[in-house]
Amino acid sequence: MLQPLHLQLADRQVQAVLDKPAGTAKGLAVVAHPHPLFGGTMENKVVQTLARACVAEGWDCLRFNFRGVGNSQGAYDEGRGETQDLVELAEQLAPHAPLVLAGFSFGAFVTCQAVQTLWPTGRLKKIMLVGTAVSHFPASPLPTEALEHSLVIHGESDDTVALSAVMDWARPQQLPVTVFPGTGHFFHGQLPLLKSLAMRHLRA
Repeated sequence: MLQPLHLQLADRQVQAVLDKPAGTAKGLAVVAHPHPLFGGTMENKVVQTLARACVAEGWDCLRFNFRGVGNSQGAYDEGRGETQDLVELAEQLAPHAPLVLAGFSFGAFVTCQAVQTLWPTGRLKKIMLVGTAVSHFPASPLPTEALEHSLVIHGESDDTVALSAVMDWARPQQLPVTVFPGTGHFFHGQLPLLKSLAMRHLRA
């Protein structure tokens, strides 16, 4: 079931949708979208694919438009405000429930930043990062304890964020990266496989 929402933060409204599974949800998943200044929205196909994986595995799933996108109020804030919004929305909708965080491209960078705040709560169960924009933004390393709960996926032929940059970010953490051979940034033709791997990670 898809439920359109306008959520109220301290000083503005955020446009969002909540996808709900059949039956009682395991908790809340939040999926973050690509760069707001380059056409990124919550309707992005990779974002929708991750959301469908979460719903298929029994999680409520929130997608929302970052500041200045669609009907979300505010202006682009280089990831700082976007991270704050993600954390605030997760706390507002699921103050005590288990959480999954996922993101694509800029949204994966924002997810990395949000993990720093939400991991210490003990409620964050799974992390999924796809096409992580580590070459454009200073993505934080994941907490050591979070590594076994994390799935990092990248396209071998990504010309937006080079695979080598992701490996340079992941290597010091000893964080495994799943590489899709011959695949570009937007995973054209590979979305069914992306969904399958995300579902398997959520079940693990």
